[in-house]
Amino acid sequence: MNKLLILLLLIPFSSLAQVDSTESYFISVKQKSGFLAAHRGVMGHLPKEPALGGEISFYKRVGGNRAWHQPYKHPYFGVTIFGSTIGNNTILGQAIGVYGFIEFPMNKGRRHHLTGKIGSGLGYITKVFNQETNPKDVAVSTHVNALICLGIQGRIRLAERHELIYSMDLSHLSNGAIKVPNLGVNMPYLGLGYAYKVRSKNVSQVSKIQIIPRSPFFKTWKLHLLAVLSTKELFPTGGKKYPVYAMSIMGRRIFKPKVGMETAIDFMSKQAVFGYKGYIPKTQWSIFQIGIYAAYVLPLEHLQFVLGMGGYVKDRYDPDGNFYHRVGMRYQFNNGITANLVLKSHWAKADYIEWGVGYTFKHKKR
Repeated sequence: MNKLLILLLLIPFSSLAQVDSTESYFISVKQKSGFLAAHRGVMGHLPKEPALGGEISFYKRVGGNRAWHQPYKHPYFGVTIFGSTIGNNTILGQAIGVYGFIEFPMNKGRRHHLTGKIGSGLGYITKVFNQETNPKDVAVSTHVNALICLGIQGRIRLAERHELIYSMDLSHLSNGAIKVPNLGVNMPYLGLGYAYKVRSKNVSQVSKIQIIPRSPFFKTWKLHLLAVLSTKELFPTGGKKYPVYAMSIMGRRIFKPKVGMETAIDFMSKQAVFGYKGYIPKTQWSIFQIGIYAAYVLPLEHLQFVLGMGGYVKDRYDPDGNFYHRVGMRYQFNNGITANLVLKSHWAKADYIEWGVGYTFKHKKR
């Protein structure tokens, strides 16, 4: 999943010249066929049937009236209603959900072009783990889960208002370790569908996009403080929920319209470590973790996607390994405050969801 996200974020730069100022609105329907990926050995008993689903999407393609539209080749964004079987109707049931998405065009073809898709929202799974009635469901334990969709979509223009669409994507559902078991559901799909352009209109374009001037490397970094609060549950199922407290001291720089970077020192007090090898005496200081982290930032004006990796420099009990990962988004307000929604994981295993609020010093409205 992380490799696919890297592919979607590293989209080639386009020319700054853009003659199309049309903003278009679409509705599409798509049928999808795939399978449940057993990404852990203990899930080998779950895949029994194909995963069959469908989507209805409402979206628009932007016309260039904002500064970030042109560097991203006039992306699409909208909302999708999703429904599917999960590959085992007896144990897992079905999934339904709604997610917002953005698609970045990868080429400039007039009749055919590809887009990279990133989407997130909420999903509902009809059957979950229950110690008495459904003990074989080791994938999910909550009905409501985060829903993430990553993929590549092709569009073939058939006529002025009609398009054939095809896709290859991955849908992921999990609760971020709020409750166990939480191995998560990963479903790769192939899709085929139809899109109809409901209407279009001309919009005034930004005559010139903001060019970030060259400047000394260290002078353009912004200092950012982030506070995180979360919760995590450990096995056995139905056990105690532990709070998570964390803080990051971060430096962030935007190099180009589509390229940014952040580095941080992370301080983490994950109370669930008390439940790891409970026979070992522990203190608040002994469970305290410190990490060094770096990430790629994809800026879309106020919204920023982040994909990063860190390593622990203080982690006495090593409950999850030496490295951790982050994938998610932040929203930067004009007053310097930042809202944070990021999933922290250890490779493909969720650690916890980082709900956070931060502040960027000397932030200037762009």
